[in-house]
Amino acid sequence: MAYDAPLDEMAFTLEAVAGLKRLEGLAGLEAYDPELLAPILDEAAKLARDVLAPLNQTGDSQGATLTEDGVKAAPGFAEAYAAFRDGGWMGLTAPEEWGGQGLPKALSLAVMEMFHAANMAFGLCPLLSFGAIEALLAHGSDELKAAYLPNLVSGTWTGTMNLTEPQAGSDVGALKTKAVPQDDGSYAISGQKIYITWGDHDVAENIVHLVLARLPDAPVGSRGVSLFLVPKFLMQEDGTPGARNGAKCIGLEKKMGIHASPTCVMEYDNAKGWLIGEANKGLACMFTMMNAARLNVGLQGVAVGEAAYQTAFTYAQERKQGMIKGVDGPVPILHHADVRRTLTTMRARVAAARSICYACAVAADLAEAAPDSETRQAAKLREDLLTPIAKAWSSDMGVEVASMGVQVHGGMGFMNETLAAQLYRDARIAPIYEGTNGIQAIDLVGRKLSGTNGESMRVMLGEVEASAAAARATNDPQLVQIADRLKAGADALRTASDWMLEQMKSRNQDKALAGATAYLELAGDVIGGHFLTKAAVAARTSDGAARARRLALAGFFAETALAAAPGKVASITEGGSRFLENSEALFGV
Repeated sequence: MAYDAPLDEMAFTLEAVAGLKRLEGLAGLEAYDPELLAPILDEAAKLARDVLAPLNQTGDSQGATLTEDGVKAAPGFAEAYAAFRDGGWMGLTAPEEWGGQGLPKALSLAVMEMFHAANMAFGLCPLLSFGAIEALLAHGSDELKAAYLPNLVSGTWTGTMNLTEPQAGSDVGALKTKAVPQDDGSYAISGQKIYITWGDHDVAENIVHLVLARLPDAPVGSRGVSLFLVPKFLMQEDGTPGARNGAKCIGLEKKMGIHASPTCVMEYDNAKGWLIGEANKGLACMFTMMNAARLNVGLQGVAVGEAAYQTAFTYAQERKQGMIKGVDGPVPILHHADVRRTLTTMRARVAAARSICYACAVAADLAEAAPDSETRQAAKLREDLLTPIAKAWSSDMGVEVASMGVQVHGGMGFMNETLAAQLYRDARIAPIYEGTNGIQAIDLVGRKLSGTNGESMRVMLGEVEASAAAARATNDPQLVQIADRLKAGADALRTASDWMLEQMKSRNQDKALAGATAYLELAGDVIGGHFLTKAAVAARTSDGAARARRLALAGFFAETALAAAPGKVASITEGGSRFLENSEALFGV
């Protein structure tokens, strides 16, 4: 696989669109110097291009294997992980007191985009470790932090998240794994978990599992869930891994994609574990890890979309078919208008999703590091609003763009051994991971919109309208046209938001929830269009090629996604009613 990170686009989006400059000099981020941005991105791009990308297709074809000694990673992955670990990439955002570098999450997100684009199956391993680190930092005792954070931050050990059980998917309250208190203050954990990403492997010397389980006297439902740290190997007095704990992989899931990422059935048999946070409040602790993972899964959509675009663009330059006026013989399919439309759609949607994800990460940084409470509170509202959109809109986009990549390849794209096919298969898990995208839509409507009585969306729409006004003020005919489309999109989203709030306040919230997915799609379109417009305005000072490219992408997105926005309101307000009112005829209930 050939992958070259779009470094200029990534840096421009971070600085000119997402607002990375707002983080300079903030408490906890003193180590960040804008002069570091280019060299960090450049070094990450080399690792992605030279080490991870060459393993992507071989990892897909060979996969991880389960042996008597545990799971063996796909060939080359242990060496690749060593390069990742030795480069210090795991500790990029962790506090310096635990061996980290104290850099912004937004910068780390850009780095992880490259790793996911080059090799999504590999990128899933550090993704879970990042979440484990955040959960321990927020909720772990001083003893657990001292014992486990240094090795997690250095990448010497990896982390996992253990939620799902055979009888309990998204309904975490139905889980049955037990945690029995022991005399030494630990707990004996017993139960089975499924779909555990990188649950076992041989690329690191220890694995730190974060496991949801129930205490003997726990209340029923999600209020009776606690979170426990369960290592693969118990620590010796000198801090090194010792005896094997009662946790093991008893099966590898057979998946349609990400074959090199071992997805494990984990069995816990009186495994020794330690409580994280308070008893029966594990779900709140786990959501610290979950929210970090949700943004990173959205980023996977961006990454796979970028890889799919690059793969399709290369093929379109090489594949000759058809004729055009003035050229003798078959021409590269890149010359055909519909192929160019497809490629432009891919590129514009990836750019919009990248902006949403990066902006969400900057908001997360500001929510922790801003010097005043008012800025922190506003940033937290923005992070909360954008997280479900970043996760769902971007991961759906990744699948759609990967599918477009298959289409550009034609019949060759349907061949399983091609990269286009692999990217499509790999991308399909992202809308399911970390709370399905339907759950993200419900979260957006039920918590992020209604929970603030619409305030977080009103503030966002104010910024969208400001972008439209800035574009109009340039008096550039193309930007004025974009401004018209963006303003109409903002009006549509405002109308849909007001309707959603009204329905959520009523006794019949099903109407709102039935339209939630369509609402999230509209929100992503409008907010993505806002960021592309902002990029086009900011690029007026760029060189000719960069300025023209960003203007072209914003213009195309405006005339496709934003042009359709007003028509989507009816699908939100009326679409759900049609099947709710006809449930008996449609579903027999």
